[in-house]
Amino acid sequence: MNKWQIFKNGVFNENPIFRLVLGMCATLAVSSAVVNGLGMGLATTVVLVGSNMIISLMRNVIPKEIRIPAYVVIIATFTTIVDKVMAASTPDLHKVLGIFIPLIVVNCIILARAEAFASKNTVIDSAIDGLGMGIGFTLALTVLGTVRELLGTGTLLVAKDFGFSGITFFPKENGVLLMILQPGAFITLGLVLAGINWWVRKKEEKNNG
Repeated sequence: MNKWQIFKNGVFNENPIFRLVLGMCATLAVSSAVVNGLGMGLATTVVLVGSNMIISLMRNVIPKEIRIPAYVVIIATFTTIVDKVMAASTPDLHKVLGIFIPLIVVNCIILARAEAFASKNTVIDSAIDGLGMGIGFTLALTVLGTVRELLGTGTLLVAKDFGFSGITFFPKENGVLLMILQPGAFITLGLVLAGINWWVRKKEEKNNG
């Protein structure tokens, strides 16, 4: 598998949310707005790339018997760095995301890539894999956040940390409150997954003649 295929695999073919259906806890909780999804996605991407590189670099040093605890320590280190940087640079976003930033440590996407890819491949390939998976995760959160924020509040890209009030499409009181609540997360994710699965099936049928 060449480097472009490794990257594309994480973004499209094995998108962690839309294809593998991993990391659902954070996905459903933080995808109520575009900026929330972008923030969580980028934070996770940094942890993915950093931990993948270190784990790949140390793959021949870490004993197999303690590899999972070792991976968790490495992932926790990068998560702590990201948490502190976000708290200092984007305090409002950090407050909104809350406990889900520290919980990146136990995100099954990151541990899965450490075990399935980084522990068996080179540093460069592992970094590309982490970047692809991270961008795929970010894109998925952004798609869900766009739908939910637009239908729920009538706005997009509200970013208090950067003094941007967002783009208003219609008054907030005309929005569908359900979309920014927990049921809206399940409904949006289910519909998007159904649409993607339908498209993939149609594409496969077309390719098979």
